[in-house]
Amino acid sequence: MLKVQWFSFLFMMSSLCVAQGQYPKLTEIVTDNAQIFSESQLNSLRGKLYQFELETTNQLVVLTINDLEGETIEQYAFQVFNQNKLGQEEKDNGILILFSKLDREVRIEVGYGLEPYITDAVASRIIRNTMIPRFKEEEYFGGLDAATDQIIEFLNNPEALEEFKAEIEAESEMPWWLVGVIGLFLMMFVAAGGFVFYKGYSTLIEILRGMFIGKLAVFRGVFMAAFMMLPLVFGLVFMGMPLFFITLLLGFDDELTLLAKDFTWVLFFVMAFIVLTIVLVIRKLKAKGDEELKLSFFKSDKDYMSKTFSSTGTHSFGSGSSSGSSSSFSGGGGSSGGGGASGSW
Repeated sequence: MLKVQWFSFLFMMSSLCVAQGQYPKLTEIVTDNAQIFSESQLNSLRGKLYQFELETTNQLVVLTINDLEGETIEQYAFQVFNQNKLGQEEKDNGILILFSKLDREVRIEVGYGLEPYITDAVASRIIRNTMIPRFKEEEYFGGLDAATDQIIEFLNNPEALEEFKAEIEAESEMPWWLVGVIGLFLMMFVAAGGFVFYKGYSTLIEILRGMFIGKLAVFRGVFMAAFMMLPLVFGLVFMGMPLFFITLLLGFDDELTLLAKDFTWVLFFVMAFIVLTIVLVIRKLKAKGDEELKLSFFKSDKDYMSKTFSSTGTHSFGSGSSSGSSSSFSGGGGSSGGGGASGSW
């Protein structure tokens, strides 16, 4: 048994070594295993990146390979980055550009320390706008050289980086007409939710009135009122979710975060709901001339029930029931944390 366990341990360790050994050990700041550069291009790129590291301590590394050997480019880049410990341990200021020729994929892997500068969005736009168009024309050196120029400029020139980020934000902004269309679509949900809530709430008011005048048995009325909470909740959700998304579109993220941290407003909402309901019940009692109040715990007035909560009545409990059914329908040395972006052509 001991021999079997020892053999299993050795097998696992040898497998781990093989797995770790499949990733290139980098000895140059530019490693061209895919042989896509000429000698002059390779020396030019290496000189530029060594000079950048000497001036800033930031380490920008380029690796080209023929293929990923069945792995995703994200996993491959992450392993190469961390096994070679790119960047400085105390700064995590390394960046790896991994190019896979046969897979037609490229990735910018960014160390922890540089993620606030070369964000995922920045890396993605560099790949999309600078690399991919050149790669499609098989200008591999041109794409990688231009991308390294951009990264160097952004890390040396904060103003250029901020301008680039502003362009990204402008790209992501929706046109006004699309905002309008989405707004109208969401308002349709608000209107539908409002209608369901209104019908359910009107029926709830009548249920409470019937209980106060003795026409509706208290025990039966409590169950009916509880059941009517379903369309009320359904209506509130239908109204609330679109309003939530509209609030996000308008940029009130901080306010929503505060509401999520402190649920005191929920208590005030419930209290306001109870007070408003009582006021409306009293108002309806006065409007109907119900001056004599009494309670019947078990017996209901059949005529009142058939006229008020039948399918033809003004406050149709059948309608409320339909709404309730809808709401319950079942149907780094340096290290990287994986930040960066990938692209293919």
